[in-house]
Amino acid sequence: MMKSLIFSTRSPSILSPNLVFNPYNSLSSVYNIVSVKNPKFLRGLRSRRPSASSFCCYSSSTDVNGRCYQPEGEVHVIVGPMFAGKTTTLLRRIKSESSNGRFQARVPNVVVSTDATLKKLCFSGRLVDAIRLLCQTGRQVGPETYSLLLQDCIFKKNYHLGRRIHSQMVTTGFVPNTYLNIKLLILYAKSGDLVTAHIIFDTLVTPNVISWNAMIAGYVQKGLQETGLNLYDEMRRSGLTPDQFTFASVFRACATLAMLEKGKQAHAVLIKNHICGNVVVNSALIDMYFKCSCAYDGHRVFNKSSDKNVITWTSLISGYGQHGRVKEVLECFDRMIDEGFRPNNVTFLAVLSACSHGGLVNEGRDYFHSMKNDYGIQPGEKHYAAMVDILGRSGKLDEAYEFVKNAPCKQHPVIWGALLQACKVYGNMEMMKIAAKNYFELETDNVGKYVVLSNAFATFDQWSNVAEIRSGLKELGMKKEPGYSMIEVQKKVHFFFMGHNMHEQTEQIYELIKDMNCILKNAGYFPEFIGTSVD
Repeated sequence: MMKSLIFSTRSPSILSPNLVFNPYNSLSSVYNIVSVKNPKFLRGLRSRRPSASSFCCYSSSTDVNGRCYQPEGEVHVIVGPMFAGKTTTLLRRIKSESSNGRFQARVPNVVVSTDATLKKLCFSGRLVDAIRLLCQTGRQVGPETYSLLLQDCIFKKNYHLGRRIHSQMVTTGFVPNTYLNIKLLILYAKSGDLVTAHIIFDTLVTPNVISWNAMIAGYVQKGLQETGLNLYDEMRRSGLTPDQFTFASVFRACATLAMLEKGKQAHAVLIKNHICGNVVVNSALIDMYFKCSCAYDGHRVFNKSSDKNVITWTSLISGYGQHGRVKEVLECFDRMIDEGFRPNNVTFLAVLSACSHGGLVNEGRDYFHSMKNDYGIQPGEKHYAAMVDILGRSGKLDEAYEFVKNAPCKQHPVIWGALLQACKVYGNMEMMKIAAKNYFELETDNVGKYVVLSNAFATFDQWSNVAEIRSGLKELGMKKEPGYSMIEVQKKVHFFFMGHNMHEQTEQIYELIKDMNCILKNAGYFPEFIGTSVD
């Protein structure tokens, strides 16, 4: 049922279902072309009621420049579905012109007006109607019209409609130029179809910076950061100079992989080429340094940014929050307000998370209520979850449970997950069962939830429940990818997977961990037991 709903939204019935995924399907079944050499046929249009299937006439030939001309005594009538709202008007005009002998002279104008009609529909926000008309005509339009339609699809993130435009290009024999190929490349890269994007990229004779940026950003957004960074290196070897959009993707990739040396090298190239970073680049650079545990360098980049806005401020606040530096988070938030910047929902989420780690219950409440009362921002499920975490970490489980029950988004699993974690920490078995039941019933196909529940029951020595959850996972054929940690040492990245001891220095690492545990226990620290993850 869910699959049918998803596909129904992606494949509007107003367009041919054969054009959803395969750009090489034929459009020949959409229309018929009837060659009419008898002028009496045209006079017959006057006596018949306008049909919704007849929509335009055009000349039977074109010259080498693509201009239409009409041989005497011959008119082609295309019979097929008509775009909404234009059938009656157009046929009434055909009837009037056929009666005074001006019909044949005006036919080329109808053809030329197709591009103009598509552009008007696009400019008026009727993108779906424009693509419907494009597919129904079964004929090529100008490169500028194709570019406009593709750009609108990219801007509005209607990628499935963009694929229909590509289908229409192929079925009509239109060969896109380099500019349109780059548009198609961006469309497929942003939609996550990197296979098709790479096919188009490989067809480019001389890829430019824009095409390289589209590929790099596509891989980074898809979670393939290493591939994106490899493309960045290949781009530099090709002799092209990266621009600010390239570095925005590279810094995001380095932040996710915590590759400090690679990020520093990219930062050096940015400075060497005298590229002025914009807000997006500076925010990504700040985020990269903080995630690589270089808070000083991150704040230094912020101070040197000439065009600060709420995005750069939020990157700074989130960076300090990731390191648990609650004091700096609240100070930066107050400075941002004093300098006249208005916080957004991401800013408040970072502040609430910092309050949670710092045990600031009253301050957390004040910030939560300030969102809606002072700034008109409606809290989302993550803000409610952060508030539950604030109450749960301070031991106020009953208040946290009441807060969850009264939350407008209590059907979101992240809220019950926060309550489940708090119950596990404070040993409230009865409330944990309630939270676990609600948490499990939401998105039951999420394998990560089984692991969370298994670890929660393991905390209370409920091994029968742990065994039941794990046997259920095996019966369903569900498997969780093993967790891993990663660290970069002297330009070399080391991976440590859960349950695998394949690293060349495993013995030395375990010896060091044992020594550290002894030191921590002597200081009064006892680690919390966590059940092993499902392999």
